[in-house]
Amino acid sequence: MDIQVTRDVFQLAQVFTISRGSRTQAEVLTVRVADSDHVGMGECVPYARYGESLDSVTAEILGLPADLTRQALQDLLPAGAARNAVDCALWDLEAKQAGKRVWDMLGVPAPKPEITAYTLSLDTPEKMQEQAALNAHRPLLKIKLGTPDDMARLEAVRRGAPASRIIVDANEGWTAEVYAELAPHLLRLGVQMVEQPLPAGEDDMLSEIARPLPVCADEACHDRTSLPKLKGKYDMVNIKLDKTGGLTEALLLKQDAIAQGYDVMVGCMVGSSLAMAPAVLLAQGVAFTDLDGPLLLAEDRDEPLIFDEAGVHAPTAGLWG
Repeated sequence: MDIQVTRDVFQLAQVFTISRGSRTQAEVLTVRVADSDHVGMGECVPYARYGESLDSVTAEILGLPADLTRQALQDLLPAGAARNAVDCALWDLEAKQAGKRVWDMLGVPAPKPEITAYTLSLDTPEKMQEQAALNAHRPLLKIKLGTPDDMARLEAVRRGAPASRIIVDANEGWTAEVYAELAPHLLRLGVQMVEQPLPAGEDDMLSEIARPLPVCADEACHDRTSLPKLKGKYDMVNIKLDKTGGLTEALLLKQDAIAQGYDVMVGCMVGSSLAMAPAVLLAQGVAFTDLDGPLLLAEDRDEPLIFDEAGVHAPTAGLWG
């Protein structure tokens, strides 16, 4: 088997800002695994928050043996971006070799469209209200927050999009005191869920303060080994393929999280339709889907995912799976 890694850059439609910084482009790694007749593809987004870089993830992938299998991969690499891109590429290769779609191989129904959140990046209240108004037709908006001055942003977005459902993501940017102060207002403004309000590893206070609306673990939840640390602190987990290390572990995490009483959100890094494609399968029936990465791009892959009023649709076989 031949494994190749390339770096691809996708320009964003506009600057994207969260509490940790801003970007104008998505830098991704594209993995191709090939036998003599077929090529499988996967994509990952290395994330500095988790100690990853384009160089380090490339080195991990290129260090894999040529006789690699998807089952062996789970032990050869830790959960993270490198394993994700290879795992998804191997799923794609297996589907092509079998002449089947991935969901048929799993014995599950073909994915149906899922309504996805559309993310408004962190900005001034005035600009966030403008963005909310431009996207007020969307049924679900996700607001990037994470500063001590977020109340005005919340109010502004609600003015701009009075009918949309809203979820918020603090990206570890609040303290327990800030969150406790904001929580009643989140409820008042109809916010349905808050994602990672406190830093992972500094979130014990979540088990001691009131959680009047569901709290979702993002940075605090990577794979199945994360679940014991979340008990009593979180109501939901955000499953991202770049955190779980691919679809194989993501499916198991989803199963275990539901069995342990957690609701599930399926999220993404800012990447192309190739990165989102396996996650559409994972997102079936979850509480919240956040696979809007391609909607934030000015350019995308060939045969991109279809987004319409029904939501994000399953990928074509030409894209993935």
